[in-house]
Amino acid sequence: MHEVLSSPGHLISLAARGFARLSEARLKPLGFGVGHLPVLIALEDWPAASQRDLARFARIEQPSMAQMLARMERDGLILRTPDPNDGRSSQIALTDTARQRLPEACATLFQGNRDALNGFTEDEATQFVAFLTRLIANLDRTAGAEGTAGDA
Repeated sequence: MHEVLSSPGHLISLAARGFARLSEARLKPLGFGVGHLPVLIALEDWPAASQRDLARFARIEQPSMAQMLARMERDGLILRTPDPNDGRSSQIALTDTARQRLPEACATLFQGNRDALNGFTEDEATQFVAFLTRLIANLDRTAGAEGTAGDA
């Protein structure tokens, strides 16, 4: 039974929580939270996006995205404007403040990654990222297959 504590799923969960705690502490002075990152990165590349597009990109449910966007708007990180093509939707864009702070936030996160990978060679770190990328693809594929089987 104790093997479950050394299983990949459990260890990855512990690592994810550790990264989240570290990142939250380091991003807080910049006015960002870890959950904001997918939205910030998407909006850095897109001039404006819908809530639906951001939820899909961040891989979170619409209600959770709506709550996060409300907090980000309150904190002055995003602006909403009416979508000229759909009166029921808004287009979301980064504020100048968020855009100015984003490079420092990314640098902070990269430093956190370097700290976490201390003692890994460059090749080991590259291989670790490749393994995690494959693992995520496997999980997505498995979840998709189970979701499809449940629909039949």
